[in-house]
Amino acid sequence: MSAILSADDLNDFISPGVACIKPVETLPLQKPEENNNPYEVTTEDKIPAQGHVPAQISLTDCLACSGCVTSAEAVLVSLQSHSEVLNTLDAHSSIPLRTNAEGHLRAEPENGATQGKIFVASVSPQVRASIAATYGITERKAGWLIDQLLGGPFGLPSGGNHGSGFAWIIDTNALREACLVLGADEVTASLSPSIHNTSSSASAPKRPVLTSACPGWICYAEKTHPHVLPHLSRLKSPQALTGTLIKTMLSQSLDIRPDQIWHLAVMPCFDKKLEASRQELTDVYWHPSSQDQEPTPPVRDVDCVITARELLMLADTRGISFPSLPQQPLPASSTPPFPDPILDSYLFPHRHQHTRKRRRRNQDPSAGPSGGYLHHVLQTQLSLHPDSKLHATRGRNADVLEYAITQPPSDSPRAVDGEQEEAETIFKAARYYGSRNITNLVRKLKPPKTRRLPGAAARPSSSTNPRAASKSGGPGPASGTNNNISDYAYVEVMACPGGCTNGGGQIKVDDLGLGDRNRPGMGKEGITQKEWLARVDEAYFSMSDDDDADSDSLSTSSPDQDVVMEDEGRDVVNGINVKEVREMLRHWSESTGISLERLCFTSFRAVESEVGKVDQGGQERVVELAGRIGGGW
Repeated sequence: MSAILSADDLNDFISPGVACIKPVETLPLQKPEENNNPYEVTTEDKIPAQGHVPAQISLTDCLACSGCVTSAEAVLVSLQSHSEVLNTLDAHSSIPLRTNAEGHLRAEPENGATQGKIFVASVSPQVRASIAATYGITERKAGWLIDQLLGGPFGLPSGGNHGSGFAWIIDTNALREACLVLGADEVTASLSPSIHNTSSSASAPKRPVLTSACPGWICYAEKTHPHVLPHLSRLKSPQALTGTLIKTMLSQSLDIRPDQIWHLAVMPCFDKKLEASRQELTDVYWHPSSQDQEPTPPVRDVDCVITARELLMLADTRGISFPSLPQQPLPASSTPPFPDPILDSYLFPHRHQHTRKRRRRNQDPSAGPSGGYLHHVLQTQLSLHPDSKLHATRGRNADVLEYAITQPPSDSPRAVDGEQEEAETIFKAARYYGSRNITNLVRKLKPPKTRRLPGAAARPSSSTNPRAASKSGGPGPASGTNNNISDYAYVEVMACPGGCTNGGGQIKVDDLGLGDRNRPGMGKEGITQKEWLARVDEAYFSMSDDDDADSDSLSTSSPDQDVVMEDEGRDVVNGINVKEVREMLRHWSESTGISLERLCFTSFRAVESEVGKVDQGGQERVVELAGRIGGGW
């Protein structure tokens, strides 16, 4: 477990749970002492010390128990830290990658060694923004610092037992675009299941569709509110989708086992560690099974997750001055091309500036700091209705927003009883960030209670009771609308207030005085966490002039072209070339022989509490027998 995790970091904590029973279940049986006299009195100083074995709790134990939720589980986690990264690099050498005579990249283990691994990392844009705000540099240069640490000659490969480093460092923005396109298809399918979409073979979730990219929100839903599970998007998160792509393509292209590929994800949230440990995100769910093969332990798509603060601890532990690393891209000799040329062009567009323009790296502030799921869904709907307009309404706080897309009447505006005909609302969506708002959301989604008495009507839920909805801070008279939760087609849900840039693993304002790191441009002392978060958001949303200058030196394209524009018209939505994304997904599926449903989608399950059920079977039997003979408790 990370030493930097404390109770103050759990800003996405939703509700406390019962005491964890896992340490009690794993304690060894106490052996009775010999010559034990029950009447003997012994003072404390004469009692011999007992060597108790410390209780250990794994991520799998946490996910199998419903005693606590969200970040409270991360307190019990003993793996997935910067120490685990260093231990793995020291225990395994990097498998050499060489290009053969045909120009294909091949893995060539030295002397037939089987203990080597290929190390691959993926980095989220929120982490780069946190690093950029910390050191007063641009987001692009922050990404270069991370690349230099993980794979550069002055970074991790410069030390350790084997000099192992990461062969590829992937920007999760690439797979985030795929998630946005598939997510918009999923919403469209929920509106009209007959419309052809990429996930047509998968069962569409119920309206309103709720995002499933936040693992803290998913843990909360699975363990406390299973009635919302039918509404969850079945789409994998960018972290999970990146891991699946890495394990499937590299294992097939390089002819190696999935367990010989070690994937590290650098994320803003501690709960991402729990997501990586889900049993649904292993090779069991996508690897073609054969009856001739012996069963092997499942291999996770993401082997380890660390946060922005743990990234700095990773450098400090190895004695590397993180801000002193070169603020420039890795040399071509340090990063081999991805084995598949089409995926190499998609994952690393800066290498192919002569054939395609660069992908937009950041989004508009209206998209939010959590990947822009809702924003892309809205932009997709606007592209399907050219004459429509988007309207935003703020809820009781800044973390609740309601969006409505309206379309003018089909005919020219005409007066009805002396008044102009109003525009028609064709699509509604909302954004709910933070634990309090999420609690109100799930309450409104709860089905109405049925009365058991004859003739009694069902009690309406808050989703159909405007007065109750207004009291809970949701749509209702208090927020300026008369709509209920069932009117929404899509809701973006994130556990952290303010979104993913405010994740528990991000660098906080209280951390700025730790160590002797040089942080230029920090300004005066006394900055608040809210002001600090505004700086991180600014780094996440914007590109400075330095970024444009750096891009000009690396690209022959025009500096003001931030969007892929090979195809005009509806192929480009929200700055994303939808056609290119679909071609990449189709190529991925055809190359691996695995359907997109198994590659890109997952499932969720209700987790029942095991607390207090240690010997419940016998207890229930006693109650049953007592009832048969007329007795009771």
